[in-house]
Order: sequence, then structure tokens, then C-alpha cells
Amino acid sequence: MTEAIGDERHTHWQSVYGTKAPGDVSWFQERPDVSLTLIEATGLPSEAAILDVGGGASTLVDHLLASGHSSLAVLDISEAALEHARRRLGSEADRVQWIASDVTRWRAAAPVDLWHDRAVLHFLTARPDQEAYFDTLRAALKPGGWAIIAGFAPGGPLKCSGLEIVQHDAESLAALLDYEFRLIDTRDEVHHTPWGAEQAFRYHLFWRG
Repeated sequence: MTEAIGDERHTHWQSVYGTKAPGDVSWFQERPDVSLTLIEATGLPSEAAILDVGGGASTLVDHLLASGHSSLAVLDISEAALEHARRRLGSEADRVQWIASDVTRWRAAAPVDLWHDRAVLHFLTARPDQEAYFDTLRAALKPGGWAIIAGFAPGGPLKCSGLEIVQHDAESLAALLDYEFRLIDTRDEVHHTPWGAEQAFRYHLFWRG
């Protein structure tokens, strides 16, 4: 059943990015300021390994490259989303590792220093998928590493891209993590969609001891 759901997720996001330009989806950001601020707050050096989960066509990788980061990977379930980003970056795309996979099934070949997820976890509404997500996170992230997990904030939208979502807060995330992870910071953001609607997001920065 889980595998069938995973296949449905792949089909859904392939359709989204196969029919829409990145700037035509509600979650598009020209500059992901909160993510960049939290990444800078970790104090990680430019050579630290950063994984953008669900990064797809996000511009985060563009800004990280521009600021000198040299060990970047982007994971997304949609090959079409990754192709948008590769085309946008041109020759700079060769400096990034691109991974087409479902995060609930994937395992990192090498550990990372920072895990960034702006809005993947909140699409995982079933507890087994949530647990599989955190199994992947724990397997990928180094001790002493950082995790940024964001999504619609409590009180924000209940659906995105036609799919139901789960709104998380620090308590619900702590219940899915374990004692090794300590909440360092929480940031709220009012995201303005390309057509002017407002969406409440919440970002959580965790440190793994």
C-alpha cells in the first residue's frame, strides 16, 4: 500500500511540474529568505554538505551557489522539477548533485551536515510515511548536524496543490524525532503566492547532538 501511495505521489508531482512553470505554482519564491537566514545561523562552513529535500525547482540552490557553498544536493520525487532547476542553472548545475527519489524510500550515500525541507513533510499525512521520512533523516544527518523543517503553520492552509497536508509545530515534530534533536529556533513567515494570496509557514531549526 505504501509503495502504491509513493507511486501516486510521483505521478502527481510529475504532472504538476510537467504542465506548469516553476513561477506558476503557489509555493514559488524568488528568494527563500527565511531558509537562507536559518542556514547562515548554523555557522556551517561553505564546504558543508547541504541536502535540499523536495528542492525540485526551488531557487534555494541558486542562492547557496552564489554565496559560495560547494557541496550541495537536491532531492525531489519529480524528475521534471529537477530538470527545471538544471535548465535554469545552466553550466552551474554541474556543481550540484541531483537526486530523483521519494524521500520515504531513499538512503544517503554519504552523510550530510544540513537537511533542509521547506514543504515535503507536511504532505506526508500517514504515520508510516512520516516515520519513514524521519528514518531517512536520521540515516542521512551527521551527529552535530542541522535540520530545517518547514511547512504550513497551524492556522494556515489545509491543502496544497490539491492535496491534504498536516500542520506541524515544535511539539508534533519532537514526537517524531528523538532525544538527539534539540529545537534551536522557530520562524514564522507569511508567504505571498505569485497571485498575491497569503500562506502561513513555520520553520523549525533543530540541532542533532
